[in-house]
Amino acid sequence: MKFFFFHLMAWQDLPSDFEKKYDSAWIWAPNTLFDPEKGGRLYNEYIDTLVYADELGFDGVCVNEHHQNAYGLMPSPNLIASILARQTRNVKIAVIGNALPLYNPPTRVAEEFAMLDCISGGRLIAGFVVGGGPEYYSYGINPTHAREMFREAHDLIIRAWTEPGPFRYFSKHYHLNYVNPWPRPIQQPHPQIWIPGVGSIETMEFVAKRRYAYMGIPYFHIDVFKRTFDTFRDCCNREGYEPDPEQMGWIVPVHVAETDEQARKEFEPALWYFAKKLLLGITISPPGYTSVKSALAIDKNRGKFLHSIETWDEIEKGVYAIVGSPATVRDKLSYYQKHLGVGNILTSPQIGTLPHEIARRSMKMFAEEVMPYVRQA
Repeated sequence: MKFFFFHLMAWQDLPSDFEKKYDSAWIWAPNTLFDPEKGGRLYNEYIDTLVYADELGFDGVCVNEHHQNAYGLMPSPNLIASILARQTRNVKIAVIGNALPLYNPPTRVAEEFAMLDCISGGRLIAGFVVGGGPEYYSYGINPTHAREMFREAHDLIIRAWTEPGPFRYFSKHYHLNYVNPWPRPIQQPHPQIWIPGVGSIETMEFVAKRRYAYMGIPYFHIDVFKRTFDTFRDCCNREGYEPDPEQMGWIVPVHVAETDEQARKEFEPALWYFAKKLLLGITISPPGYTSVKSALAIDKNRGKFLHSIETWDEIEKGVYAIVGSPATVRDKLSYYQKHLGVGNILTSPQIGTLPHEIARRSMKMFAEEVMPYVRQA
């Protein structure tokens, strides 16, 4: 059982009437709402909090890539990861991930990830993603090419890490006469690879075939996660093996305080800011971005997505977040980890508008009073 700190680096200062005046926190939300001076302070506070996770004994920290939105202020997670590679000593650094179709050529990902692995002493977890639907509007990329671009880019990166260069790589979307990246990663044959997903069968089959790790994207009802991980296990079984629990990860917001009442009082406003403002428009998906089969499967779960939830009772029953005293959080995490059968818990201790000092106090209690007990259980 491993515990990671997953951070979005959200913008915390959207106006109180944002969801009434705007229809999305993505793509066309005006960037005049971003204050660069406040942004600079926020970035540094977020980085300090990620470094603190290393001091507390978390197994890893996670950063991720999004563009032109208030939901996540990391258009280049590799920049944040490079800082963490120098300012931390023990944690794995999971970039989950680089949106491969947005990189041309994708050898840029092979090079930057290799740099991160070298600088960190072999602590990189390399995450590859197709990228969210809104990203294809922001970058002007044909969404019908998303899957094939992802696969071609993936194959190029793996060859760049494992095959001596220079060599040629010619595919439908990429044409390179000289593939010969310097540097190469410390981890051989290549860093561990994580691929997150929201339930697309194509993604799960891709991950299972290559024996990578599948990370369940958060903010869905616990029943959706159960079906997702059961489906992933089925995909692995069809490939002839039973997946190791460490091939699966569950991303879930977690907050700990002295009592259940205090934890809810601290965390609930931040969660609703996140759910109603930052998730607004995240489901925008261009035509052709996913197959009809996967689109129907994802659409079936829309009513069980956090943005649609209205009451705290629904939050509790659907396990959209785990909030409470150390004893409450221990019990719930232990139960649902076994229920899902996952070996990685990717906690989100700082979400929405949660103040830095409260997030760090929660992290400390989680590290001291939750992690050891859940590991033992």
